[in-house]
Amino acid sequence: MPESKPEPRLVVEHREHLWWLLSEAAQLEHMIMCQYLYAGFSLKDADELTAEQHTMVEGWRKEVHGIAVQEMLHMVLVANLMSAIGAAPTFGRPNFPQRSGYFPAGVQLDLLPFGTAALTHFLYLERPEGMERLDATEFVPEAPPRAPVAPDDALPRPQEFATVGHLYRGIADGLRHLADRLGEDGLFVGPPRAQATPEAFHWPQLIAVTDLESALAAVEEIIEQGEGARGDWRDAHYGRFLRIWDEYKVAREKDPGFAPARPVLPAFTRQPFDTKDPRPLITDPATLEIAELFNVGYEVLLQTLTRYFTHTDETDEQLDLLIGASFDLMTGVLRPLGRTLTRLPAGPDHPGRTVGPAFEMYYQMGNFVPWRTAAWRLLTERFRVLADRCVRVEHANVAATASAVADRLATHIA
Repeated sequence: MPESKPEPRLVVEHREHLWWLLSEAAQLEHMIMCQYLYAGFSLKDADELTAEQHTMVEGWRKEVHGIAVQEMLHMVLVANLMSAIGAAPTFGRPNFPQRSGYFPAGVQLDLLPFGTAALTHFLYLERPEGMERLDATEFVPEAPPRAPVAPDDALPRPQEFATVGHLYRGIADGLRHLADRLGEDGLFVGPPRAQATPEAFHWPQLIAVTDLESALAAVEEIIEQGEGARGDWRDAHYGRFLRIWDEYKVAREKDPGFAPARPVLPAFTRQPFDTKDPRPLITDPATLEIAELFNVGYEVLLQTLTRYFTHTDETDEQLDLLIGASFDLMTGVLRPLGRTLTRLPAGPDHPGRTVGPAFEMYYQMGNFVPWRTAAWRLLTERFRVLADRCVRVEHANVAATASAVADRLATHIA
């Protein structure tokens, strides 16, 4: 493939420049992860495919899910980087779609079912820096390029980057520059206890950030998993999606009518508060209840992660409980509800379409107060709401998961 021109250097002259770039990286990783989960949820099951097709589709589902899990790892690594420089990690983000303006004009995000457009888009996002690739035809840049940031700008603002790798190389250069100017002790002011560790998360690739060496290692881990180290992308996200694309292309050539995904629509329960253009809305009452349930579970997950990364006087046991609650939510609540939604009708306004989880953000995410007891009371209360709503829609297994977590949290409230 043709090589593109080198991309401009990102400016990091003070801590706020770096803080801005890390916040943008956190939101970007978050939204990319949601895109991959959405595509994975959209894939059909055995009762909708031939045996040969099902074997192939299950392989794709496993691969896409594995890549999404690594995107979550990237989110956690960025959170560690933010904590290390004294910035509270953020798990908030804008609603989908973000076609132009929020990120650089060439970085657009939307929820797509598994297929030609989605795979083209994923390959574009994960392409190595310097590689030319076209995005899916649905994504046409409309916003003008961002104005360059001057080194003496006191306030941070958006900067242009075309690839994820370019963003992280800019962050790495900024870390080196600030460590040289401020000293490592002056840059890495966050307490080591605020770091997510591989032992706590049972994630060997996770890196606790306490100095320049570990910070650069965390950035390199993200780059290697995404685009590959020094151009070796075969086992990185780009290479893995490329293998899926090749298999999908052969399957479609063999059977042009082969459709591995359901006709999912990223329909919302209500018009997003931060989106001007009207979005498709769910009008089937039963589907609407499940979609709202998914969104509550997703909100509680973000609240739980936020508490973990901004905890105060939690014990090691309590921090382990927050981690366990997060994984219980992902596997015992969001995964089954997400797959259920893709079989349910969007409603008479969208005939023939089912619903994919839109990962709705109802409001601008905030945080609990620093005091642990108050924060845990609110978190327990929200888990109870989730469990009660699961009972209402007769999702017994999901209700049991949420209720069990609430019970475990409640034992730690004075």
